[in-house]
Amino acid sequence: MIKTPNIIVKSSYHNKPILTDVFYTKNNIKKPVVIFCHGYKGYKDWGAWNLAANEFVKNNLFFVKFNFSHNGGTVENPIDFPDLEAFGQNNFIIELNDLENIIEWLITNADYKNEIDINNITLIGHSRGGGIVTLKASENKHISKVISWSGVSDFEARFPKGEVLEFWEKAGVSFIENTRTKQKMPHYFQFYKSFKEHIERLTIKRAASTIKIPHLIIQGEDDAVVLPDEAKNLHAWNPKSELIIIPEMNHPLGCTQPWESDKMPIHLEEVVNLSVAFVLRHT
Repeated sequence: MIKTPNIIVKSSYHNKPILTDVFYTKNNIKKPVVIFCHGYKGYKDWGAWNLAANEFVKNNLFFVKFNFSHNGGTVENPIDFPDLEAFGQNNFIIELNDLENIIEWLITNADYKNEIDINNITLIGHSRGGGIVTLKASENKHISKVISWSGVSDFEARFPKGEVLEFWEKAGVSFIENTRTKQKMPHYFQFYKSFKEHIERLTIKRAASTIKIPHLIIQGEDDAVVLPDEAKNLHAWNPKSELIIIPEMNHPLGCTQPWESDKMPIHLEEVVNLSVAFVLRHT
């Protein structure tokens, strides 16, 4: 198995690097590609994501995961959030652009031309990343399948309203505490302005309704962050999608950070097995 961590992919939209991991078996066989997008306050090495990557490779899939450029990590320290200024300047358009860069980088990379099937690219996103991959799947013709793990169905519903929104606008920044690291993580008001300026593109309902490719939605019954109704909404907007609700599964799919076991938690293992089967079934 080839594992190449922390590749620096240059963005064509901004100057920040997109730190990327590639996992595959080098055998000169063109393999289906799986690109994984982390969620809000997440990163590519969070929890058991590396163990999940290994499982995809065992099934002869070419697996890629990356840090969104403005997720708060750096090249020197991709774990946790040493660059809170970048975190505060992040927005959905930046994340869509980062994902576009990763797709383009893969399909034009001479190093992988004998290892990847550029006509067989699956996007997987967890939580907020689930919303990002749903949007991207609706707008990029290279995507052949899309999978949402505990994915959000509505970005607008997550913004504050009324006096809280007005206070944010006046202050220019609001803060949320990371319960694990205890950092005060900023959100500049540009985040909301960017959303409103691109609201049609960023409406997940519109995107899900237009998806014609195979679409798998996996949701935890005990998810208190993204409620099961959001998965049901996605399925209702795309009735040809497959919806799987897993009993007792929480939002992080049983993972914690750090994950110190050499085995995946049982729910992540189930999610990965379902996802691998879906990719292979539609290959």
